[in-house]
Amino acid sequence: MTRTAANSASVAAKPRLTTSAMIASIASEGQRTKPAPFGHALIALARSRPDIVGMTADLGKYTDLHVFAREFPDRYYQMGMAEQLLMGAAAGMAHEGFTPFATTYAVFASRRAYDFIHQTIAEENLDVKIACALPGLTSGYGPSHQAAEDLALFRAMPNLTVIDPCDAHEIEQVVPAIAAHRGPVYMRLLRGQVPLVLDEYGYRFELGKAKVLRDGAEVLVISSGIMTMRALEVAQALEADKVGVAVLHVPTIKPLDAETILQEASRSGRMVVVAENHTVIGGLGEAVAGLLLRSGVTPKFRHIGLPDEFLAAGALPTLHDRYGISTEVMSTRIKGWL
Repeated sequence: MTRTAANSASVAAKPRLTTSAMIASIASEGQRTKPAPFGHALIALARSRPDIVGMTADLGKYTDLHVFAREFPDRYYQMGMAEQLLMGAAAGMAHEGFTPFATTYAVFASRRAYDFIHQTIAEENLDVKIACALPGLTSGYGPSHQAAEDLALFRAMPNLTVIDPCDAHEIEQVVPAIAAHRGPVYMRLLRGQVPLVLDEYGYRFELGKAKVLRDGAEVLVISSGIMTMRALEVAQALEADKVGVAVLHVPTIKPLDAETILQEASRSGRMVVVAENHTVIGGLGEAVAGLLLRSGVTPKFRHIGLPDEFLAAGALPTLHDRYGISTEVMSTRIKGWL
């Protein structure tokens, strides 16, 4: 039986979901959330930073930039369904001394506008912050909207800082941090009703830094984005089986915090599992694996990520089970590896 088939079989008894779940919030039932953290954080920043402008390609409502537009209509630029124009115009604004936050969907930035970002923003090392919704498998609308390879593409672009926040608490901290950073940034964006998780751990975002959220003797999960939420849920679930799971959150994919990763992965007796909401090709997993091998650190290593294939359309909870990034399937796999 293939891994996908096994994952599907393990959740076969779950009720059939409606198509509305294709665009459902990634928050679990009953989980605390916060509305539009990106848009509200940008408003707070813009009140003291007249150089901040918001730009989008017909997706203000779907990247939470619409709340910024209401507060600062004269600093909001709707460029229409033209992502290449959006990135070129953002570069021009940066040349004139502004700090543009450009928003679209991750698929459109990473595929449709890649060369424009490369040539007009990254090569010039301009102060453009690109914030993109629907990263990885956070949309059920099939390959046209699922940015499963965005990190691989943007990790390969010189001068570009790459960020994958976990929750609303972190997004609120990322916005002023990347605005203070000189140079271009690509940020994966969670929008709408965004879960709140990291505030319970006293977490503070630092650009370029990984943070240990909890300790554990048997397993170290290295994760970013929504997979850190999943990893924390897995750690709590496995406590009942007397399995200690440590969670190392890595929000900055590039530059990677090599020192912290090596320090945590070098602890003897722990299996290292990298969990990412991204294809297993070219993302956090391969970045960590390469770092460990180059440094002579060789723990038992496993990788949880999306398969190297075009993903199906469907309800998000079903797809997360099918492709192995749900809490339930992650817990089962980690117990099996142990």
